Amino acid sequence: MKIILASASPRRKELLKLMGINKFEIIVSNEKENLQSNLGIEEQVEKLAMQKAENVLEQTKGEDRIIIGADTIVVKNGKIYGKPKSREEAKEMIKELSGKKHQVITGLCVIVEKQGKREQYLTHDTSNIWIKNMEEKEIDQWLNQNTYQDKAGAYAIQEEFGKYIEKIEGNYFGIVGLPIHLLYDILKKYE
Repeated sequence: MKIILASASPRRKELLKLMGINKFEIIVSNEKENLQSNLGIEEQVEKLAMQKAENVLEQTKGEDRIIIGADTIVVKNGKIYGKPKSREEAKEMIKELSGKKHQVITGLCVIVEKQGKREQYLTHDTSNIWIKNMEEKEIDQWLNQNTYQDKAGAYAIQEEFGKYIEKIEGNYFGIVGLPIHLLYDILKKYE
């Protein structure tokens, strides 16, 4: 069955390959990412993942397929840190996260359409992360690499920023952007 990743994220693409899935398509969702204040944080991230997967489902009508949608957010004390819109916003995010514990939550939606029947799986993965106290020059050094723009919370644990991560509780791959342990459990039903 055709597997479609509803994401432009190079990290999610690499994680699918890490799972041994080498044959898949990438179709980027054109769904706008809008948070809804009436939903809990976990519900919001799951809904964003679902919207991406459903958008790609609509783009690919009439064929048997598995569509994987995911979305990752960073949260500290109920405040959501999305992708920064500017360097200044990124710097402020890192300052607020520095020296403190926060959560990374990745929502996962898998839609399977086979012979006209549709099944949907919706879940999320939550990890706790502690970032070391960062000096201003360390924050600037990270931002000078210009790789923070497409990352929730303005950082990536799998890049050089990883040297500032003091501790994690949870699943590393969920933090990177795709909880492959959850995805594996869903996909093995369709082998």
